[in-house]
Amino acid sequence: MRKTVHSKLIGCYILIGILSFLFATAGGSHSVENYLEDEVGSRLYESAEKFASEETTIQQITDRDIKGLQKITDLLASGEGIDILVLDKNSNILVQSSDITDSFSAQPVTDGAAKAYTEYQISGFDPELWKNRQYIISSFYGYFSGLHLNIAVPVESSSAAIGYVTFHYDMQQLYQKRSGLLGILQMVFLVVYLLCGLLIICYQLWIHLPLQQIIKGASEYANGDLTYRIPVKSEDEMGYLANTLNYMADKINQNGEYQRTFIANVSHDFRSPLTSIKGYVEAILDGTIPPEMQDKYLNIISHEADRLEKLTRSLLVLNDLDEKKRMMNIRRFDINDVIKNTANTFEGTCSKKNIDLELLLFGKELYVEADMEQIQQVLYNLLDNAIKFSNDNSSINIETSVKNGKVFVSVKDHGIGIPKESLSKVWDRFYKTDPSRGKDRKGTGLGLSIVKEIINAHDQNINVISTEGVGTEFIFTLKKAGKLERI
Repeated sequence: MRKTVHSKLIGCYILIGILSFLFATAGGSHSVENYLEDEVGSRLYESAEKFASEETTIQQITDRDIKGLQKITDLLASGEGIDILVLDKNSNILVQSSDITDSFSAQPVTDGAAKAYTEYQISGFDPELWKNRQYIISSFYGYFSGLHLNIAVPVESSSAAIGYVTFHYDMQQLYQKRSGLLGILQMVFLVVYLLCGLLIICYQLWIHLPLQQIIKGASEYANGDLTYRIPVKSEDEMGYLANTLNYMADKINQNGEYQRTFIANVSHDFRSPLTSIKGYVEAILDGTIPPEMQDKYLNIISHEADRLEKLTRSLLVLNDLDEKKRMMNIRRFDINDVIKNTANTFEGTCSKKNIDLELLLFGKELYVEADMEQIQQVLYNLLDNAIKFSNDNSSINIETSVKNGKVFVSVKDHGIGIPKESLSKVWDRFYKTDPSRGKDRKGTGLGLSIVKEIINAHDQNINVISTEGVGTEFIFTLKKAGKLERI
């Protein structure tokens, strides 16, 4: 079975929870116990030192004032919740607090009378062992049946030990406190763990489910269904990714439609002249067309061959522009001079239709930075288009101007114009405004597409303004060249 990121995340969450709980329970118990031991040991050690250093305690031990010592011991033991022993210098018990019930030798004090336990000695008590230690956990040399936190402080008079004060804290009390704090720690851990579980739920809703939908969408696209829409509407990264994939599918689908249309158009534009050429050639060969009429039909064949050659050349140009294969040769040149030279090539065509080319050029020279050969092709295509759709005995204006550091080039005719609904389509490949193609039998429908591609490759803009029955104006921009610095 394939392991998903989601299942791995859930597995890690459960594993981390179990390990963290065990660590918090075991490690937390040890840490809390150490903390409580240090806290209780430090506090009681200070209290024991204070009790042992008081003049009253020293005097009562010196005078063997058992009654007075018993009273103070019971009062202090009750306040601290501990057991207290007072020993003489020979480790004999002088006084034990009245609440001691866990010792092997404790005897109740009756009638409020204090009793000395001089007959009982703490066997093995070593004062040297306690000098550098605040506390020791033990049964205090077997005196208690259970473990106690034991503190021993000497009572000194004239720098000599006359006795010892020992405090004893029952470890059962400490274990109860530890259990209480550990329970709180475990509750806090469980609350935090549950809150982290909410993050898993948020991940499920905000990441996992949208990701599953995106994966399904990608699978649909891979299987060829480019109309599928990923239903993720959030405004976060997942929504952005889904929208991007939907947009990508639209573009791929559009490209597919474009390719099918492109192939259909190419097939149509190639099939028509080839059919004519084949038909006329076969008619000449089989004698259907008599020799005296063959020149006429050979001219038709020549025209159709020219159309095929022009179509092929245009397709190659577009292929170069599409695949960025053509490296632009950006250089400084005079656009006015290029316009004049291009206009001269159409002098014969304009004479046949009695069309005047009017050049309205900005200054004697106007330098731009562009690929001169490509811009020549732009001007050629625009002029060829303008002449083709201009009325006889009309004019075509070619104008240059400068504005905001850019050069504007305008080619304006006074011909049939372009219908309003066709303005946005004139840049499409193989698009012709005259469906019958009677007005433009030799056109390929690629001229304006080439113009658009070249201008876009220069990071410039081209626009068209047209009124049906009045004329059409194409305006494109070029980067104005700076002045040459003299050396």
